[in-house]
Amino acid sequence: MTEKDQTVIPPLNGGGGNGLSGRLEAFDGFTGAEDRPAEFAPGLVSFGFIKAAIRRGAWFWRVTAIIGFLAGFGMYVATPHAYQASTSLLLTTGPYEEIYTAAADDQAIAQSHAVATLAMHKLGMAQSVDSFLGAYKVTILTNRVLLITASAPSSTQAEHRASAVAAAYLQFRANELETEQELMLGSINQQINQVTQNVKSITTQISQLSAQPSSPAQQSQLSNLRAERSQATTTLTNLESTLNGDRTTTTPATTAAAKGSVVLDAAAPLPHSRLKPLLLYAVIGLIVGLALGMSILVFRALVSDRLRWRGDVAQALGAPVKLSVGTMRVNRGLPVRRGLAAARDADVRRVAAHLGRAVQGTPRDFGTLAVVPVDDPQPAAQSLVSLAVSCAQQGMKVVLADLASGAPTARLLGATNPGVSVVSGHDARLVIAVPEPDDVVPAGPLGRATAEAERSPFTEAVAAACASADVLLTLAALDPSLGGDHLSTWATDAVAVVTAGRSSWEKIEAVGEMIRLSGTRLVSAVLVGADNTDESLGLTPTPQAGRDAQVMEHGSAVNGFIVAFGEGQGSHRPATGDPRIG
Repeated sequence: MTEKDQTVIPPLNGGGGNGLSGRLEAFDGFTGAEDRPAEFAPGLVSFGFIKAAIRRGAWFWRVTAIIGFLAGFGMYVATPHAYQASTSLLLTTGPYEEIYTAAADDQAIAQSHAVATLAMHKLGMAQSVDSFLGAYKVTILTNRVLLITASAPSSTQAEHRASAVAAAYLQFRANELETEQELMLGSINQQINQVTQNVKSITTQISQLSAQPSSPAQQSQLSNLRAERSQATTTLTNLESTLNGDRTTTTPATTAAAKGSVVLDAAAPLPHSRLKPLLLYAVIGLIVGLALGMSILVFRALVSDRLRWRGDVAQALGAPVKLSVGTMRVNRGLPVRRGLAAARDADVRRVAAHLGRAVQGTPRDFGTLAVVPVDDPQPAAQSLVSLAVSCAQQGMKVVLADLASGAPTARLLGATNPGVSVVSGHDARLVIAVPEPDDVVPAGPLGRATAEAERSPFTEAVAAACASADVLLTLAALDPSLGGDHLSTWATDAVAVVTAGRSSWEKIEAVGEMIRLSGTRLVSAVLVGADNTDESLGLTPTPQAGRDAQVMEHGSAVNGFIVAFGEGQGSHRPATGDPRIG
């Protein structure tokens, strides 16, 4: 550690007093919430929870949005696009059409299979009728004007299709009008023939009856026949008059309707913009990619077993989360100067202050504290280095033991070799203890290990360094496969450091149990990377619900809360501090 490096981290507090407790009281400027039993309430799924999950994964949904944008663009380029052409028809109402329903009838006929088949024959196309029907549409503009719009792979084909449909419809309509007129005239002619035959039959009957001898019955029968003939003659006259009228009026009207229905505007291509559909495809792809990315993030957050909220971490660990900070600037594998500079971060200093308040010592003994990172050791290492340097700058004799894999605290201070070494500068002097790589569970100087461990050279060297030390700070990462029994030989108290979203309930619970089984007191936890939307307090209920009576007997009511004495934790008094402290 050079002089310049040492001055990078200013003291967290002023010195004062020669005793350990007096010199650590300055860290009380960062007071935290005390350990108050509370009912555990798991984090509810709220808008804030979803918003935080989306904010954390901003890079992910941005990438999916960009992918969706590019996919939409590529889909537009790879997909053939239809051109459109339109033509309008002016229709004359026929004598047998209802003027109020004629437009709707004409639209339905123009979109019928019969007209589509006729248009396909004109075009010489062999595709299915239904697919051809889907390639054009008929719109009513007025009672007499229809608009036909056809789509095709090219503008020329679209024009031909629109023209063919218009011609096919006009031809089909003219044929229908002529057929309807022929049917109407044929029906009248048939009626005239029937009435004419009836008149002839009655006339024959009258002639035959008149040749017979006269009698009252004969005269009555003749009178009836003459009346029937007169009525039939009148009907015949009316039918002939109707036939002549139809030929005079409806035939010209039918001809006028057939010849007066014409193409109003010839088929012409509609404006075709490449930019508009391109942007439409790209924007749709962007929206789909964005929605998909956010949905994945929200679903992953809902099903994830990684803990993020203070209340969840406290419940799993079995210790209160007394401090939570934002995401720390983690520096890995950096030179010493830059590594120490990272320890000046405000959140690092807050964690260091919290660790300083957790150091326990007596006038006759040095203070000890073990910092146990549950997942990422780097935030804990930076905070512990900040605390160690600040204590050393105040004149305290500090021993810093790094038992974590890779020795992150030693690397920050420039001591990379195993063993006990001194790192000094202009205004600070630290003793760094790093065990050999194969010594995975080294014993400490507190004398509660086995005789073999106490006689190890590393343990004896650390004990010699601690003989005149004021503080022993230890960074210890625990592995369930190795256990944590050695932790009690390094410290009487421990603080766990948890990174939000990195560890499951089982892992955090396992670390808490290993600390307690070692005999070391787990005083609190620090949550790194906490969400701003987290409103849980980070308190823990009593260890056993069945011991409520004992808790009430040894607890006291403070500000409406029951401040209980946990097993071996002593009393706590309420404190006010940073609003982010759990």
